[in-house]
Amino acid sequence: MARAGAFRGKRVVITGAAGIYGSWFARAFAEEGAVLCLSDNRAEALEETVAGLGLDRATTLTHATELLDEASILDLARLVADRWGAPDIVINNAGIYPGRLLVETSTEEYDTIIGVNVRAPFLVTREMAKLMIAREVRGSIIAVGSGAARKLRPSRVLYCTSKTMLERIAKGFALELAPHGIRVNVVEPGFAAGSAVSPLSEKHIAETTASIPLGRLTDWRDAPEAVMFLCSEKASYITGTVLAVEGGNSLRL
Repeated sequence: MARAGAFRGKRVVITGAAGIYGSWFARAFAEEGAVLCLSDNRAEALEETVAGLGLDRATTLTHATELLDEASILDLARLVADRWGAPDIVINNAGIYPGRLLVETSTEEYDTIIGVNVRAPFLVTREMAKLMIAREVRGSIIAVGSGAARKLRPSRVLYCTSKTMLERIAKGFALELAPHGIRVNVVEPGFAAGSAVSPLSEKHIAETTASIPLGRLTDWRDAPEAVMFLCSEKASYITGTVLAVEGGNSLRL
């Protein structure tokens, strides 16, 4: 990272902040001087993230957000409004990656996948955008997508579909929020194993790693670099775009 505090004082909201990518994003923005609001439904894991990254507990906001509950998301927005007025940057990072064949999938599981991966980013974006517009914050919103939006896999059809939906609504939000100076973009990170929320088999990890054209798993800096670029002044004329940072993994259809 070579921005030397380019995000100093910027107010950044990150959902799924206790997960792999969430903690990477938090680390990267903290190193650049941002103040953070970390959201995750696992309160203990959030506290471990704050401690593990050495964040200032006096200035770091945390919220145990249940993304399937609209009231909980509204409470997250109230926390941000009360403490900051509005965010400068919002990263819709939280997502789940379940694997189940069509004939085994219950309606409840369908609702959960679409609820976390699509409905929740819609609600978070809506509520944070309201705050930004009211205070004339010309900020940036990032949706964390996936190359799965273009690459269907058996047993992952609903996940792939949810990411296609997420990218489509992000582009629509970019169109609607542009008059307010709010940019909305999508970053598709590479494959990272080890999620406590969506565990993967060793076989799946090995097969996916072997299929990546650039021959390696994602590094902690890869996706954060892309997100920080899109949130920076250098990307001030970029909105509604999808940036894949995944070693070419989605090229093999």
